[in-house]
Amino acid sequence: MTTTGLLAFLLASFLLAIVPGVGTAMLVKQSVRGGRRAAFVTVAGLETGVAFWALAAGLGLSVLLVASEVAYQVLRVAGVVVLLWFGARALFGKHRETDTPATGGFRAGLLVNLANPKLAVFAISFLPQFVSPGAGRWALITLAVLWVVIDTLWYLVIATVITAAVGWLQRHRAAIERLSGAVLIGLGVKLALDR
Repeated sequence: MTTTGLLAFLLASFLLAIVPGVGTAMLVKQSVRGGRRAAFVTVAGLETGVAFWALAAGLGLSVLLVASEVAYQVLRVAGVVVLLWFGARALFGKHRETDTPATGGFRAGLLVNLANPKLAVFAISFLPQFVSPGAGRWALITLAVLWVVIDTLWYLVIATVITAAVGWLQRHRAAIERLSGAVLIGLGVKLALDR
């Protein structure tokens, strides 16, 4: 890969990281519930999911997901269920001070990214664009690792900003959780309606 190609990849990875989506909604929800520890644990879960799909793309495994309509639809339905479940819990659940488990953040972050078929398809369509033909799997795996690092750094910045405002967020916790729940449900409905 040329220097220009690497710079283009790094810029594209950064731009993709800053676009808010399911991960951002989950990070806000978990940060408000559990503070700084929950925020960073959630980032770890989110990025473990991203790393799974990035490495699967680097190894050529996620091509099977794209090739099989049944596999894609099963993952899509799982993604819808996960988003609706987390969204409904945030929207309709009890928002007590004692109900702030930081450890649930890892599982929540991991599940929303593992059950995200768009992330899988994106990984296999994004990474190969920056590798010249015949470059081999190590070039794709290297880009996958760089993508995860950039995504992780961005989410750590978001987590730091959110937790810096934790006092204000805690005062408005119920409203913010309901809003993030509504966003997660909306994303689940959008995923359900996608063809």
